[in-house]
Amino acid sequence: MTTATLPGTAFGPLLREWRQRRRLTQLDLGLAAAVSARHLSFLETGRSRPSREMVLHLSEELDVPLRGRNELMIAAGYAPAYTEHGLADDELSDVRRSLDQILTGHEPNPAVLVDGSWNMVSANRAAAVFVELVDPALLSGTPNVLRASLHPRGLAPHVEDLAEYAAHLLARLRRQAERAATTGLRALLAELVGYCRDAGIDPNAHPRDRIVLPLRLRHPDGPLTFFSTISVLGAPLDVTLDEVAVETFFAADDATARYLRRRFG
Repeated sequence: MTTATLPGTAFGPLLREWRQRRRLTQLDLGLAAAVSARHLSFLETGRSRPSREMVLHLSEELDVPLRGRNELMIAAGYAPAYTEHGLADDELSDVRRSLDQILTGHEPNPAVLVDGSWNMVSANRAAAVFVELVDPALLSGTPNVLRASLHPRGLAPHVEDLAEYAAHLLARLRRQAERAATTGLRALLAELVGYCRDAGIDPNAHPRDRIVLPLRLRHPDGPLTFFSTISVLGAPLDVTLDEVAVETFFAADDATARYLRRRFG
């Protein structure tokens, strides 16, 4: 006797993938979501089709990013639950204006706005302290911040303690690739790992146990030291806004602060 499956749905395998990425058993997810493990098994094997509300409920319990929630909705045969606009679209004009104010207001310290794949969307004037060290070929089109950081013609040759800094970036990207719905992050991770291996750096090294990891640059105008923070929007209901982030850099010593004030203040 064969088991019937519902045609035209890829929801089950996709749900299983997200559950496994969160390292949960069907029982674990069932207890958290108040759904029987048997019903979850039926959903994953295609023997049952979820309601729209069930898709959203399980997505919430699995902490799936908005892009991934839309993918689950489509796989289950429903329309996407969340909009996806470009930052240049009129619908996001107020948010983009506010993000630009954050970038400008952070001067004379550097700040960049990135999308979910670490492509640079915008930057303030002070970001020139990094940009001017990068081969212009890496900045054509839509530059990728992480690629520009570890590429041999990017920031990498100018970074003190490159091995430790690379370990930090790779660890952060691995965590993000594990949790995000943006599949391009895995390809980016593989690319950055290749740069590290070419430079004789262990791509699997763990960052040292520090409170804050400084970025120390050998700049033509003298040594500069920074630390950074990353900010995301609270409670976004648009895929684009769920993925954008602002990375802000701060001077980590008085000499760097004086240099930034003199040049960009």
